[in-house]
Amino acid sequence: MGEIHSIQYLRAFAAVAVVCFHVSEQFNGPFAVGAAGVDIFFVISGFIMWVTTARRPTDPRQFMWRRIVRIVPLYWIVTLVTAAGIFLKPQFFYGHELSWDNLIGSLFFLPVLQNGSLHPVVIQGWTLCYEMMFYIIFALALLLDEKRRLAATVGALLAIVVLHLFWLRGYASAFTSPIVLEFGAGVVIGRLWMKDIRLQLILALSLIGGGVILLGLAQALDPEMPRVLRWGVPATLILGGAVFAERARPSKPWAWLQFVGEASYSIYLWHVLVAIIMTGVLLRLGVPSGWRPVLLVMLSLAASALLYLAIEKPLIRLLNRARRKEPAIRHAAVQLGAAVE
Repeated sequence: MGEIHSIQYLRAFAAVAVVCFHVSEQFNGPFAVGAAGVDIFFVISGFIMWVTTARRPTDPRQFMWRRIVRIVPLYWIVTLVTAAGIFLKPQFFYGHELSWDNLIGSLFFLPVLQNGSLHPVVIQGWTLCYEMMFYIIFALALLLDEKRRLAATVGALLAIVVLHLFWLRGYASAFTSPIVLEFGAGVVIGRLWMKDIRLQLILALSLIGGGVILLGLAQALDPEMPRVLRWGVPATLILGGAVFAERARPSKPWAWLQFVGEASYSIYLWHVLVAIIMTGVLLRLGVPSGWRPVLLVMLSLAASALLYLAIEKPLIRLLNRARRKEPAIRHAAVQLGAAVE
C-alpha cells in the first residue's frame, strides 16, 4: 500500500474536506459537499482491505487484531478526552451527548441512536461503527479462497442493504444503511487493480473529473438523493480514476500530501475537539468573525497533525512492536515447557 501514493493523497483530501465541512456547518456555510470525504474514506477502506490481503495467506484472527490495533486505541483515547471535555464544559459541546450508556456504547461501537442514526460521544465516530462491521464481514470472507471471497463480501453487503428495505427499526435499520455498499465498491476496484487492469491516462483522469463534477451537481440538483448515489458513486469514480491514473503515469510522491494522508485518521478523530478549543481561543482573542472559519480549518489541521506525531504514531509503533514480540514469546514458552518435560 505504501507504493500507491494516490491512496494517501485521497485520504488527505478526504480528511481536509471533512474538517472544512464541520467548520462550515458551525458557521452555517455552504460546504455541505465536504461530508463526502467520509464516502471517499469508505471506498478507500474497501480497496485497502482487498489489496493488502490478496495473493497471500491471511488469518482472519490476525486480520481483525491488526484492524483493532490500528483503529481502537486512538479512538478510545479521543472518546475519553472528549467525554472529559463534555463533563467539564458541556456548554461548548453543542450536539454532543454524554451518558454512561453512550460512553460505553461508543467505546464498543454501539452508541446511542438519535433520529435513527448512530450518535457516539465523538460525533464523527459513527463512521467507525460501519468500519468495524465491514471488518467483521471481510474477516469471515477470508475463510474462503480468493475466487469466492469477492462474491461473499459484496454479496453480504448487498444482503445487508436488502434487509434495510424491510423497514427495520433501531440498530438493525442503522447498520443496514446502503452506505455500506461503498465498502463493496472499494473491494471491486481493489480486485480489478490486483488483476493488473490498466486504463489509458485520459480515461482515468476523466473518471476523476466526472466524479468531482458529480459531487457538485448531485448536491446542487438533489440534496435529498440517497447518500450512496449522491456521494458514494462520485467517490467510487474518483478512487478508481486516481489509482489507475497513477498506474498509467507513475510520479514521484508529494511528501506533504503523503504526510497529511498518513495523519488523516488523527485529523478525522481529533478535529472536532480541537476546533471547539480553538473557537474558544479565537473568541477570547477577539478575532473578527470573518476570519474565524479559515483560521479554524488551518489550526484544526495543524493541531491534529501534531497530535498524530505526538500520540498516534508512537502508539502504533509501540503496539506493533508488542505484536511482533508475541510469536517469539510463545516460542520461548513452548521451548521452556518442552525442557521442563
